[in-house]
Order: sequence, then C-alpha cells, then structure tokens
Amino acid sequence: MKNLFLAVLFVLPITLFAQKAKDTIRVFYLGGQSNMEGFGYNKDLPKELNKEFKDIFIFHGNSAVDGDTSGGLGYWDNLKPGHGIGFQTDGKNNQLSDRFGIELSFAKRMQELYPNDKIALIKYSRNGSGIDSLAAGSFGSWEADFNGKGGINQYDHYLTTIKNALKVKDINNDGKEDVLVPSGILWMQGESDGDKTEAIALRYYDNLKRLMDLMRASLLTDDLPVVIGKISDSFNDADGKVWDYGDLVQYAQEKFARTDGNAAIVRTTKFYNYSDKWHYDSAGFIDFGKQFAEELSKLTEK
Repeated sequence: MKNLFLAVLFVLPITLFAQKAKDTIRVFYLGGQSNMEGFGYNKDLPKELNKEFKDIFIFHGNSAVDGDTSGGLGYWDNLKPGHGIGFQTDGKNNQLSDRFGIELSFAKRMQELYPNDKIALIKYSRNGSGIDSLAAGSFGSWEADFNGKGGINQYDHYLTTIKNALKVKDINNDGKEDVLVPSGILWMQGESDGDKTEAIALRYYDNLKRLMDLMRASLLTDDLPVVIGKISDSFNDADGKVWDYGDLVQYAQEKFARTDGNAAIVRTTKFYNYSDKWHYDSAGFIDFGKQFAEELSKLTEK
C-alpha cells in the first residue's frame, strides 16, 4: 500500500505538469465576402494597430475560386497588418498585402476585454462570393451542396482552412501543446445575394441559417456565438442602389439575429463612408472590428 501511495505521489505532479504545459487559446472564425476580406489601407492605420500583436495568432486560408485546390492553404503566424484583399499564401509563406480588414481592431478590442486570454483567428473569405449558387457568378458559392468546379466550392475551402488550422498542435511554436477552443463566428456577407434577383434575396435567411448551422457543426459547437455584419449600401449607382434587393437581405440578417438565440448583428455599417461603391473606407473597417468584438462579448457573457 505504501509503495502504491508513493507511486501516486510521483505520478500526480507529472500529470499536473502535463496539464499546465498546455495553452488554452480562444479561436474565432472570420468569413464572408469582400467587406470581410478587407479593403482598408495599411497606411491609414493608427500606431496601436500598425504592429505585430503579441499572443494573437492568425491562420489565413488562401482565398480561391471554386475548383481551385489552393483554397484554404495557410499557416499560423502572429497577427499583423496585411491580411486584407491581395493577401496570398501557399501554406509555407505568407504574402502580406497593403490592405487590412476587421481582424486588427477586433483582436485589439478582444485582448482588452479578455486580457488574460490568448486569442487566435482563422480567416477565410472570398471577394464577391454568394451563398446561393445562383449568386456565385465567377467568384464562388458557399452553398454546401453546390458542386462547383471539380466539386469544390467556397464551403469546401472553408472546411479545408479549418482542417489545416486545427491540425496544428502548437500554433505559436513555444513547445507547448495548444488547445484551441472555438469561441465565435464573425460573418460579413450578403451583398452578392442582394444584387441578382428578388428570388435569390428571398432565400437568404434559409441559406444563412443552414450555413451557420453547418459551420457550428464543423466546429463541434451547436450554440457557438455568431455575429453578423449587416450589409449597407453606398447608393453610388445609376438607379440609386448598388444592391437592388439589399433590403431583403438586411431583413433576413435581422431575422437570423433575432431568432437564433445565440446570434447578434452589427448595424453601424450604415454610418460608414466608402472607398468605392462597394467597400468601406479604412476608418469603417477599424470601427467594424471593434463592433464585432463588442457584440461577441455580449453573447459570451449571456
């Protein structure tokens, strides 16, 4: 009995040490189309965002059209500017761009709200992409059942991104195993489903709900918080509206946030200025990231 007792005393510290040696990291998925991809200019960033962030990591899946097998390639790195439109990666080297999206201000605000937590971002977005396959055009579709080119669509690229990101056991290369805890989905998309036909726009709620359910399932968390960015319109078009059926998509987004039970919506987009007829300016993207963090923290604390 004495020997057994000594053995337990010997094994227990080793077990506790092994548990302490793991890092728990909150991971958030950022997805959608161009206003998630990011059109802010790095040159416009304030000093507190124009830097490499400590204890914040990003896996940015390579953005690709349907059928392209490079979609979702990537690797973990410290968050810094350059993860906007034009970013590319072959899974071994990141080619940063001169643009940024919501990731910088979102991460900064989350770090302020949860100063004792390590934070990781998984990003995959595609400029111009729609959920409905009839809204895909040449950009791509997030509809899970859509075959796409060679059977590969944007949802497949999302799954590849998640798989590649989560299979890494030490994302910060500090010698400790990392436990990545899915903590939220940030989704900014809907413009491409709002500028084709009324029928496509009317399907947006069902398409959005199914996609969020599938993403939650893929992250093994049925009640994972989801924050939707509400689409807005610059009204910089000949007929006065860039997204002809955008009001129907907005209604669907509001309905999802109201009925889901663990979802919220960012509405400040209607106040943002634009750098062109489709995309917010740098100040808009900075505020947008902060608002995503604020809404997500409310869901987390419910």
